[in-house]
Amino acid sequence: MTTRVQHQGKGASPAGRRLVRLGALALMAAPLAIAVSALSGFGHRGPDLLAQFVAPALPPTLGLAAAFLLVRRLRWAAGAAAVVGLLLLAAWPQWFPPTGEAAPDGPRLRLYSANLWARNEDTAAIAASIREADADIVVLIELGDAPAARLDALLADYPHRVVTPRIDRASGAARSVIASRRPLTAIPDRPDGLHAVGAVARTPLGPVNVVGVHLTRPWPFQEQWGQISQTMALTDIRRSLDGPVVVAGDFNSVSSARIGRQMKSDVGLLPAPGFPGTWPAGLPSPLGVTIDHVWRSPDLALTGRRLGRPTGSDHRPVVVELTRARP
Repeated sequence: MTTRVQHQGKGASPAGRRLVRLGALALMAAPLAIAVSALSGFGHRGPDLLAQFVAPALPPTLGLAAAFLLVRRLRWAAGAAAVVGLLLLAAWPQWFPPTGEAAPDGPRLRLYSANLWARNEDTAAIAASIREADADIVVLIELGDAPAARLDALLADYPHRVVTPRIDRASGAARSVIASRRPLTAIPDRPDGLHAVGAVARTPLGPVNVVGVHLTRPWPFQEQWGQISQTMALTDIRRSLDGPVVVAGDFNSVSSARIGRQMKSDVGLLPAPGFPGTWPAGLPSPLGVTIDHVWRSPDLALTGRRLGRPTGSDHRPVVVELTRARP
């Protein structure tokens, strides 16, 4: 009598294989949703929130594709690589926006912009960061009580300043500042719900309108229309200004998402490149989300953008160089 033996082989059971496939699909689903949300241009609050995280999604998705290759799951690796491609397409507009064509042999304007975080008391780090940037104009958002008490020391090289009144908030009292080596003329404050500071600065390029802003956080952290209505207020400010315009600060949005599109279409400004990222400062900058921006009018060209020295904040500073655009 012969007994049949069923050889199971070394592979997993069909149910186990299905679970593994479902797990692999689940790992790719999140970055795929982020990429599709960013590429769709859909302005609904849910997809817009996902679209903020294109940059942080790229490295782990690349790692996933490499892991699939190591275990010889070629179709899974190809799927993960396709998602990487979609993420790169979504990141391209924020990382590589047009910088404009600089007028030949024109002077340069260097601007430093930083969200200092209202509870940041590391005045030594703030001072070192500003000093290292050696900018013509400094824009500070969320200046807390500790650095405000030492403002003359922090901005010793910037005697011309426009400072907003102290605002009491649950997250810490704060102010906004524009400081310059050359004279400033304050742009009148507007009661429109937008926390902003503005000045016309005398610069090597001639008079330049400089506005520092801090937009509210996006839904679900704040009301869904908060950022939109604040950007509408910024549109009104922009229309009241003559000549070159620079708007810098914390927008709580990447430049390719809903608020960035509104800045381009309604405010008529162009962003500096968004790589490497500015927030949160605790992550390596290539993994960060660039929500701290410098936007410029088309009559200015961007000749450089880099991150500044850490300030003790959860945001990294941004340093840009601008010049007149070729007519």
